[in-house]
Amino acid sequence: MARKWRNNNADFPQKPYDLIREMLVALGIMGALVLVLAAVFSTADVPALTAQQVARQDPKLLLQNALDDLSGQDAISTYGPPYNNSGTAQSIAGFSPAQMAGVQIPINSAKVNVLDPLNKVAKVDTSLQSPLQTWSKATVKQRSAWVNHIESALNHATLQHGVLVVPAASPDSYGPLPTMLNAYLGLARSGLLESAIDGGSGPMPSTNRTESLLLLQDVPDAQYANQLDMSGNQWGIIKETGNYPGAVWLWFYTLLYQIPPFVNSSSADLEVVLTTGLVTILLVLTPFIPGLRSLPKVFGIYKLIWRRWYRTTTKKGRGHA
Repeated sequence: MARKWRNNNADFPQKPYDLIREMLVALGIMGALVLVLAAVFSTADVPALTAQQVARQDPKLLLQNALDDLSGQDAISTYGPPYNNSGTAQSIAGFSPAQMAGVQIPINSAKVNVLDPLNKVAKVDTSLQSPLQTWSKATVKQRSAWVNHIESALNHATLQHGVLVVPAASPDSYGPLPTMLNAYLGLARSGLLESAIDGGSGPMPSTNRTESLLLLQDVPDAQYANQLDMSGNQWGIIKETGNYPGAVWLWFYTLLYQIPPFVNSSSADLEVVLTTGLVTILLVLTPFIPGLRSLPKVFGIYKLIWRRWYRTTTKKGRGHA
């Protein structure tokens, strides 16, 4: 509310001032600008890649992803900690945080991504129970042979009314895989595959989506990222989808991946994180490090920033550059 003050000193004239009104006007102007700029310059809201999308656009890619899971050739099965001990954890001179932390999120890709969801479907579709039992009773060698045969035939397979039809072969060449893969494809097309993977307790779906988010790692996610210009060599981490700018303050972090020695290192992630952390610590501690804290004075950049003050004080003889 405006309030009139009695002016007792002509040297310091005062005027009524409404701070609340100014705040509301400023908020109104800023709000209008935000709405207008958001409407004109807003970025595309591209949804995350889903198994349903892959199943409809490139069903063979999804099936190949499932076969990789069954054979243990997927990206997660060979990753190492925190998912398993199969891969080699990144390390520098024996220092390996991932190895030290160990397996925190154990994931068996064949079980989590393929077999468990199909077992849930089998409770409704009883014709799937026998193929799943055949798979579970088979030896590792037999399973590998089935996967290899159907992988070889996948390029020549066709989809007829949504059903995968593989080239004719001996009765035991593919084993139960054609039936299992068709059920898997149907589950993905329904949009329920991720929910079947994540599970949940009772009627409520799980809020932990870690396992389903790892489903499309490697080829499907990489292809999708390339379509959006978001892959690593496209510096996707510092931009949004399409030709829109994004988190430009991450340029230093992403830059390191593009230059030696990081670009060809098998421990690039660990090296980049440690390098970025070290640089950040140095910047934070700059005021306390002798020599380093004197660099601004040595370079004199502050004189360019405050050049008007230095020019004025120099003329008046009250200071010098």
